[in-house]
Amino acid sequence: MSALSRRTKISVVANSMPSTDGDRVHARLTDVTRIYPGSGDKPPFHALGPVSLDLRAGEFFSVVGPSGCGKSTLLDVLAGLNPASGGDVEFEGQTVGREVPDGVAVVFQEDASFPWLNVFDNAAFAARRAGVPENEVRERVDHALSFMGLKAFARAYPAQLSGGMRQRVCIARAMVVRPRLMLLDEPFGALDQQTRLLMGDETLKLWRDTGATVMLITHSIDEAVLLSDRIGVMSACPGRFIATIETGWPRLRDSKIALDARFGELTAQVWGLLRDEALKALGSQS
Repeated sequence: MSALSRRTKISVVANSMPSTDGDRVHARLTDVTRIYPGSGDKPPFHALGPVSLDLRAGEFFSVVGPSGCGKSTLLDVLAGLNPASGGDVEFEGQTVGREVPDGVAVVFQEDASFPWLNVFDNAAFAARRAGVPENEVRERVDHALSFMGLKAFARAYPAQLSGGMRQRVCIARAMVVRPRLMLLDEPFGALDQQTRLLMGDETLKLWRDTGATVMLITHSIDEAVLLSDRIGVMSACPGRFIATIETGWPRLRDSKIALDARFGELTAQVWGLLRDEALKALGSQS
């Protein structure tokens, strides 16, 4: 048996990814679907599911799938930003309704910094809105900006920053509210490859520092393999989970694992599962 076979667990599942016995479930989706209603002569659009997923407390979980398969819809449903058409969504044992639960933070691909606020006030925005006392806000923001390498830019405005720095501001804002579950929707998609790798390292440090559960939506197989404890592979639309891969990486890791021979083997495993689904997605769009 190869080292990869010993350390990497690949499970093919029937639209679900249950937690292992003994793992504490932090968030759960059970038979979740999302169907957008039709309008005029357009029929309803079945975007997602049925999907079942158990997120383990403190894990880094990534979702990959063909374009348009419902990855972002999955994140929106879990975040309470987009209601499920069917099934159950829970965070820490409580039903997720039509708003983001306390303890959940979302970071999107689009630059969500406020151009009229400086870096410090951008990072402080969500905590202030949540009613955190100002002295505590300042302590949290100072820590977050230092952690993200932005302390020297606290009084700068987003227009004065690079794209990667603006995304770090958005992550710092999420960090300041001290989330227990962080949902990342392609946060580095607009960045060049080298910056993405470095941002991945920052995200891994943040994950270890906070102990939060992280779910990342990404188109990048490399990114998913580098960052994740587990990778969920989705089918073409309507998106369902067809497999989950446990990478076997140590918790203390960074982008240097791309030099490990196992990194190439894992990316090949994911692409082997994705290729047919990507072809189906292309065919449905032609």
